[in-house]
Parts: sequence; structure tokens; C-alpha cells
Amino acid sequence: MNNATNRSWEHWELHRAITPKKILIAFVAMILLSFSAHNTEMDKAFMETVKAGLSVFGIGESQVLDGAVRFGGKAFPLQISQQTDVNRLENYDPDNLPWFSYVEVLENRDYDALTDTWTVEETEFLIEPVGYLTRVLSKMWETIEMGFWGTLISVMISLPLGILSSRNYTPNKLVYTLSRGILSFHRAMPELIVALFLVLMYGFGPIAGVLALAIHTSGVLGKFFADEIENAPPGPQTALAASGANPMKVLRYAVLPHVLPAWIAYVQYIFERNIRTATVLGIVGAGGIGMELKGRWDLFDYGHVSTILLVIFLTVIILEIFSQKLRNKTL
Repeated sequence: MNNATNRSWEHWELHRAITPKKILIAFVAMILLSFSAHNTEMDKAFMETVKAGLSVFGIGESQVLDGAVRFGGKAFPLQISQQTDVNRLENYDPDNLPWFSYVEVLENRDYDALTDTWTVEETEFLIEPVGYLTRVLSKMWETIEMGFWGTLISVMISLPLGILSSRNYTPNKLVYTLSRGILSFHRAMPELIVALFLVLMYGFGPIAGVLALAIHTSGVLGKFFADEIENAPPGPQTALAASGANPMKVLRYAVLPHVLPAWIAYVQYIFERNIRTATVLGIVGAGGIGMELKGRWDLFDYGHVSTILLVIFLTVIILEIFSQKLRNKTL
């Protein structure tokens, strides 16, 4: 019998969780993480956050807290009304105003730097109590449409590429490599960068945002589609192929029923993601509510900014509830 099995329990060697090698690895990892944290200003973020926390209790000053207070002081109340100089309105008819709107005479003060004087003029303004909220909702709907069309075009691109980039259904290795390369290229191109180029090509507007969303997310969806096809159970596919079915019929009747629930979940996720991303693309002029957000932020109209952010937040919440109910019905 082996001598190792004859040793008593007093001589058993316990597993050492801490060894000099592990200590050295942990030490090197801590050094690398400290350099990385310094490069990304994590140390500064920590110190500024601590100062902000102390400043809340009256200890010292903090630029973080000062910035938050400045924004909060101008962000409320929310701005939902809209006033427009009637001289800037085309086809203005005082007897045919929009619903709930009215005309009000306000003072318009202009400063002349050459004479160092103020000029006060009375101007008629069209006041729309919910005019700005209506505008924001319209821009939000445009953003949702951008997410929808971006997702639809993405599916149209990724579905054939996903099938061709799956090892068990690609015609040959060249097609497989080419399809995988296209999907990888699309994934590697961030929507914001793509939108910048498309704005130069198509001009300002939602078309650049739609195409930017479609290009990037087609790479993500295509990889998901291909992986699901490759991971499908081989049993039904082998049985159907043995009965004489061609690869397309095997894909249709043996693979698609298995992968379809996962595909639907992926598409729903991409749709939600595209709507959230579309709100950012407007910053570079690619349409949607982001253009309005960027313009109001540059003008320091924080009341308008708060209205936009609230509408975005409520839209995301409603979309999440709707998607969850749809997912429960389809999966």
C-alpha cells in the first residue's frame, strides 16, 4: 500500500490559501490598479466626493457641491410653457390661436454697449402653457422612431450575416471569415463616431442617427444570432438531415424554433438600448431629443433641461414595463 495513504492525520498537509506567490501577484496587481486609478482620476473623484460630503455638513468648500447647487437652483421649476414673439410667427392670426394659448404684452429690454443705456420695448408674445412640453414629447417620439428603424435595419443586416457566420451553416470558410469580419467591424464602430461621419454625409437630422444605430447594433445582433445557431441542440438537426431535408429546411424546422425565443429577447434589448442611445446621438446633430437637450444646455436653460431629462426618464420606465410584459408573453 502506498506510504502516503498510511500517514496519520497529524501529517496531512493542508491547502495553503496564502502563499508568497499569491502575495506577490496581489502586490503587483495593486500597483497596476493604482496607476490605472490615477490615470483615470479615480483618486481625484474620491477626494472631491469626500469634500462634497463634508461640505454638506458645513466643513470646507466643494466645487462638486457648488455645481450641483447651481444646477438645482436653476433646474426648478420645470419649464413646460413656451413664449414666442408674434413678429417671428408666420401666418399669425390673433383670432385663431392654438388651444389654451393667449397673447401677453411683455417688456423686452435691450442693452446698448456703445451708449451704456437700456432700451425698453413692449412686445406681444404668444404664450402656450404646455407648448414646450408638447415640443419635447414630439422630439421624444422622434427618438423612439429612430430606435425602431435602427433596430429594424439592424435585424435586416444581422440576420443573413448571423446565419452565414455560423460554422454549421456557412457555405465555406471564406464566407464565414468575411461575415464574421463584417460583424466585428460593425461592433467596433461606436454609434457616436459613426454618427459624426454620417452627419457629414447626410447632414443634420435623424437619418444619420438611424443608420449609426443600425450599423453598430447589427454587429452585436449578428454575433448573438450566430452563437445561438451554433449552440442549438444537434440531435433534431441530425435527425432531420438524415431524413433527406436540405440545410435550409433543417435551419427552419430544427434550429429556428429553438433559437427564436432568445432572438426575440435580443431584439427587444437592442430596441431599448437604441432608444437610450438615440438620446445621446442628437448631441452631434443626429436627430432626436438630444439636439434639443444640447441646445438648451448650451443656453443654460436648466429648467428646459430638467423637463427633457424627466421625459427621457419616464419614457425609459414605460418602455421597460411594456417590454417586460411583451417578454412574458413571447418567452
